[in-house]
Amino acid sequence: MKLFGKMTVIGVGLLGASLAKACKERGLVEEISGYGRNRENLEKAKDLKIIDHCPADLGAAVSGADLIVLCTPVSTLVPLMQNLASEVRPGTLITDVGSVKEPIVKGIDKLVPKGVFFVGSHPIAGGENSGLEASTADLYQDAKCIVTPTDTTDKKAVEKISALWQAVGMKVVSLSAEEHDFIFGAVSHLPHIVAYALMNTLGALRTPNGCEVTAYSGAGLRDITRIASSDPVMWRDICLSNRNHSLDLIDRFQNKLEEIRSTIERGDGQELKKEFIAANKYRLNVI
Repeated sequence: MKLFGKMTVIGVGLLGASLAKACKERGLVEEISGYGRNRENLEKAKDLKIIDHCPADLGAAVSGADLIVLCTPVSTLVPLMQNLASEVRPGTLITDVGSVKEPIVKGIDKLVPKGVFFVGSHPIAGGENSGLEASTADLYQDAKCIVTPTDTTDKKAVEKISALWQAVGMKVVSLSAEEHDFIFGAVSHLPHIVAYALMNTLGALRTPNGCEVTAYSGAGLRDITRIASSDPVMWRDICLSNRNHSLDLIDRFQNKLEEIRSTIERGDGQELKKEFIAANKYRLNVI
């Protein structure tokens, strides 16, 4: 079922290419135009028939588009909208895939021309591997997508964007941008910060004989630090864009570490056991 005529994907990486593949596989759009900084990547996407066109000019890429999906790093989204504002026609629907929402939604809402509609989206999909080569048509299947409309967001636009994400297999949930950033600061951004910090701590450790301690690590360490393989530039931008929540959550985590440290220092095995039992229960809720 066709939902849109022309879709333009700006940023044909893991998320953008996967969305293009899913839309083609399901027949959701008539044609797909791709745009980005890397011409070689765009030409490859066209050769692989992931996209149909890859104009070198932004205006040409979005010309006639019914839907524009912004799949570039979060730090580029508001500046990108500044460049787009004069190029889009009335009636165009714009969304993004950024994992930080409040500064993006506020910034873009100020720039969207009259008659053009923006709905913030965060499809919770992906992994530590990035780029066109990692894209797949079923990336979004059975995953959640958060949409973050404001009080002034056009309701029909929200319905159309929600229909798109549902059509590629996602369960759509609506949150305010602020609530979204607190939640994902906790369940996604903080864990990445912790994984990076843990790997940097362990990676720098040496025994008195000069042995790297990580050379003796097993599956447990690999499991809990898998996300430390994620794109450093992307996660730099995410942490800085969600700065206030990142700092607050780091403080909360440090407080909990201090509590556990104090418990170990006191030799209070009973209290330490309670901490670990509580963690076991919370973990069961996650899985």
